Amino acid sequence: MPVVGTAATRSFRGPTGGTEHFITVQAAAGLGLAAQIKHVEHRYAEARTALGLSADSAVFRRIFLSDAPNQAALVRESRLFRDPDAGPVAVSIVQQPPMPDAKLALLAYHLEDAAPVGKQQLSPNHLLVRKNGARHLWSTRLCTGATTEPTPTAGQTREVFANLIDALSSQGGTLRDNCVRTWIYVKDVDVFYREMVASRTALFEQYGLTRDTHYLASTGIEGACAHRYDTVLMDAYCNLDLVPDQVTYLNDFDCLCATKDYNVTFERGTRIGYADRAHHFISGTASIDNAGRVLHPGDVLRQLGRALENVDALLRSGGAGLGNMTHLLVYLRDAADFHRVEASLQERFRDLPLLILRGAVCRPDWLIEVEGIAIAAADSPHLPRF
Repeated sequence: MPVVGTAATRSFRGPTGGTEHFITVQAAAGLGLAAQIKHVEHRYAEARTALGLSADSAVFRRIFLSDAPNQAALVRESRLFRDPDAGPVAVSIVQQPPMPDAKLALLAYHLEDAAPVGKQQLSPNHLLVRKNGARHLWSTRLCTGATTEPTPTAGQTREVFANLIDALSSQGGTLRDNCVRTWIYVKDVDVFYREMVASRTALFEQYGLTRDTHYLASTGIEGACAHRYDTVLMDAYCNLDLVPDQVTYLNDFDCLCATKDYNVTFERGTRIGYADRAHHFISGTASIDNAGRVLHPGDVLRQLGRALENVDALLRSGGAGLGNMTHLLVYLRDAADFHRVEASLQERFRDLPLLILRGAVCRPDWLIEVEGIAIAAADSPHLPRF
């Protein structure tokens, strides 16, 4: 686990699909915003140099801010948002304060391959990546831009998904067949989450995502963009060239129930198989049992332990484990729990890129939630190369 103010990296190298790199950087506390941005830029550049990465290997960056309305403009002027040496990059900006007391933190994803990786900016919100004959769509900062008056969360949910659906359609894809993962940030999640879920459920049914088909791996967590009246912000990852046996859905019914059992429409995890590796997209996972009940109310460390146990069970159902995680994002409801949670995670994951963020989970009794991506080696020559 990185010490505050430093960077951490994790890489997966495969025999046919090149190398994937994940980098986290957290700003040093006690500095102003401009100085923290410079600090993160410097640590990020150092991490790339240590990995031998060119700037244009960047595919995705998510910048976490403590106060997006007052910070986003300066961040957009930095090389974290737009680096002329990197070419187009999918950049997400989310208000989720990095803990314990930094103004910003960074999660970055880079691709390195002997074969050329093509990047095309379809629009300000959508980056198309071409690699080994497959098209990957990274979508970021999907929101309504509501700055003048409040609008219903249900309508905002429909609008952000419509933006994604239009981008998919322009490339011959659909939400049902090609979207793999969404990250949905809801302002005042205790108030607006249910309205978002109801709107998403209705939209999913319209586009063929039902209890009898499948849903999408997803995190629904408290967060915000820089616009005053936006209550919904979304990022997404889609693969436009999936073949039918590439996709499986992760669950372990001894540990967790299906989300449809309590009327929430997302997959616990989604596995995408390739010739030499498998990507495991783990949704936001909390301390829940196989009947859908919150376990260990009021005890954040026991909730953390159960959440990680659940993640491991999901990964094992797909032939992986916690040791295959490329990074971990940890969301805390109560900032007062940070130091105990950090100590526990540092003991268990000393070298894993990891960020602890202030973000309330969708049920008030859940004090903590975790998510991430695991990559495990595979020997599946019948599947496409990554």
